[in-house]
Amino acid sequence: MIRKTIVVLIFATLSAAIAAQPFTPESFKRADNNKGLLCRYQGKDILLVAGTPEEMGLAHGSLLSKKVKQVHERILLVAAGYLITKNDWFFTRVQEVMKRNAPYLPKQYLTECDAIARGAGVPERAVREINFFPEMFHCSGIAVRGKASGGDVVHARVLDYMRDIRLQDAAVLIVYMPDQGNDWGSVSYAGLAGTVTAMNEHGLAMGEMGGSGYGKWDGLPMTFMMRRVMEECSTVAEALELMKNVPLTCDYYYVLSDKNGDMAGVSAIAGKPLTWLKPGEQNPKLPPIPEDTVYISGGSRAKILSERLRENFGHIDAQKMIEIIKRPVAMKSNLHNAVFLPKSGDLYFADAGPKTPACDEPYVKVNLGEMIKFFKANAALPPSPSK
Repeated sequence: MIRKTIVVLIFATLSAAIAAQPFTPESFKRADNNKGLLCRYQGKDILLVAGTPEEMGLAHGSLLSKKVKQVHERILLVAAGYLITKNDWFFTRVQEVMKRNAPYLPKQYLTECDAIARGAGVPERAVREINFFPEMFHCSGIAVRGKASGGDVVHARVLDYMRDIRLQDAAVLIVYMPDQGNDWGSVSYAGLAGTVTAMNEHGLAMGEMGGSGYGKWDGLPMTFMMRRVMEECSTVAEALELMKNVPLTCDYYYVLSDKNGDMAGVSAIAGKPLTWLKPGEQNPKLPPIPEDTVYISGGSRAKILSERLRENFGHIDAQKMIEIIKRPVAMKSNLHNAVFLPKSGDLYFADAGPKTPACDEPYVKVNLGEMIKFFKANAALPPSPSK
């Protein structure tokens, strides 16, 4: 059973950011084309890629070839479960998703997917299947700000999704520095060119929650719509404008924040106008929403989360938020968690263990700007003239 997602945002008055520590991985490996570095940092794989879509894809695939193959193997397990539960062949449906998404998908993303495949030494269809299968499964978000934390913006995202098939074995934090568009980071998995959890160089952060809408595939796939937001937008307002003007697929919910303190809990339903909750706006389907709060969630998790946020109201920093989102706010299927600090560019992230949810695993802290600096100093790449 596909579990639901909870995204949490905490917003507050902005205070002076503490200077970020330099990014100093224990080891790193260069891609043959000098367009990527695979770093090992506090037990995590961090991939830094730059250049054109093809250059980034080749670096991605070659440096993560083993993990790309692992992810596709995990999808084969999903296919088996899909056949049993739906009496349908998974890959036939994936082909349908790709065909119906195709008119709305920027070509550079398929170019990058196919380059990942070449770099990893797998068929192009394998990486395309990795990137389109999220459209077939759906999951839930929350946001608070202002008086809630008494400090800078804190944006936490909890992904509860498919821990049982060991996607965490292929977890990787990816930092993209494209020739065209914003630099940005994604809490991700090998072979995935889109994103479900991300923040860019301008301090715009975003998480996704899937709803229903199975079969509504005539639009821009969710993971690539989020990538467009990361690469093309700098603020929540710009992101909303982009999202209003692209054809949507299925039923999704998004929570966005930026370093200026703006936020939105967005309902993006295929065939309907984009709508969003403002801070403190009540919704009859949710428990009472505290002041300076937006959330989209469901079941008992929403009630417990609301209680924890009210209990800690006014004192929520990154470490407190890590405690707040522990079980049962996070579910047994908790695959990864991320806590963004958009003003400073800091990111805390945790991945599930072999038998434990991400919320019970240690977090690693990195800074987006410092990782970009490290790449530019070590990958023999001149700064892009467009930046």
